[in-house]
Amino acid sequence: MRVTDRIEDLDPTSMPRVDLAPLLAGSDVNAVAQEIDAACREFGFFTVVNHGVDPALCSRVAALAREFFALPEAEKASVAMIHGGRAWRGWFPLHGELTSGTPDHKEGYYFGREIDPADARVAAGLPLHGPNLWPETPSALRPVLTDYLSALESVGRNLVRAISMGLGLGPDTLTNHWFQDPVILLRLFHYPPPIHGAPDHGVGEHTDYGFLTMLWQDQCGGLEVRTDAGWVTVAPDPDVFVCNIGDMLERLTAGRYRSTPHRVRSPHDGERISIPFFFDPDWDAPIETLPIPGSALPVPTKRWDDADVHAFEGTYGEYLLGKVAKVFPDLGATVLNEVSVDPPG
Repeated sequence: MRVTDRIEDLDPTSMPRVDLAPLLAGSDVNAVAQEIDAACREFGFFTVVNHGVDPALCSRVAALAREFFALPEAEKASVAMIHGGRAWRGWFPLHGELTSGTPDHKEGYYFGREIDPADARVAAGLPLHGPNLWPETPSALRPVLTDYLSALESVGRNLVRAISMGLGLGPDTLTNHWFQDPVILLRLFHYPPPIHGAPDHGVGEHTDYGFLTMLWQDQCGGLEVRTDAGWVTVAPDPDVFVCNIGDMLERLTAGRYRSTPHRVRSPHDGERISIPFFFDPDWDAPIETLPIPGSALPVPTKRWDDADVHAFEGTYGEYLLGKVAKVFPDLGATVLNEVSVDPPG
């Protein structure tokens, strides 16, 4: 069925809702793994509840994000991405990030795993590795966000175990081979209302390029997912994380799981804060099809953007560099030139 541009509210029963309590308790783990496997095959999106992250911590991060984004632009510029250099951390202004070549109607702040400048990888100039840029105001952002990064990494590791089991692999297969030292990226996004007379798109249609995304969004909502019937909105809920698979998980599973296109509408009332967390394979992990037992390769289907996510060969770091460089082309050209990497298409 042709996907239309109409918008419908998503029936809460339409998007799979997975209770992680049994997984965290070590009981009924297989049942949770099968729920996630079905969600990844059929929808590409699911929400998780009882994930172990204190809702008060999520609310605190969102409040501090609002405090930061309300600062004068000159003050925010003191932690601009240009100062983060090869680590690719820091703030970017409204319309400073591209999706499919189009500027997004949002500003944002990039963070990752905190890596000391004395670390051998940083000293060697490995891109996307290094310390975060922390603002003077709000001063509480650093300790609170550090706790949040740790909490979300724990959720990510549990979900990777469940995904590994759902694919018929051992519970530690993905962890042992692809997630010893996962690439962790977190972004704070601020979506102001659309400029008068302009379209209300905050971020255009896209798929995430990594392995797994875990999103917390505030009461403004705005996330829309593409389905066979049309675009559907995902209602905000402060107690859940919205999870979706990215192109890399589609690549690793040879299409058993397919990344689902989605987009964001700018709010007409209020100013949206969203906090996506990206949990991806090790930097030097070789990208190859997983040995899924008893699984026939799916019939290839035409993607919305005509891209072939299965054509890439190399390491995850090489793949990631090429993708991020398209989001920030000026910064990407500098970093990629310095490390002599031929970015994937």
